[in-house]
Amino acid sequence: MVHAFIMVKTAAGKSEGLLAEIGDLESVADAHIVAGNYDIIAEIDASEVYEVLRTVSSRLQGLDGVTDTKTYIAMG
Repeated sequence: MVHAFIMVKTAAGKSEGLLAEIGDLESVADAHIVAGNYDIIAEIDASEVYEVLRTVSSRLQGLDGVTDTKTYIAMG
């Protein structure tokens, strides 16, 4: 099992609407609006790293209002 954290920057005023959309994506275990350099942190649980990358690049980054993402794979 692969656990990853995805930091998401959003366009102004889009965080709340995107939170629900991101939370509904397959493999997303949880998502939260946060303060700081990023607007949302999503947690992904997947069977392999490629599934994490597929979720981020094919689904999450395609959502209207997502301007940037950064992926961190948990090592332990």
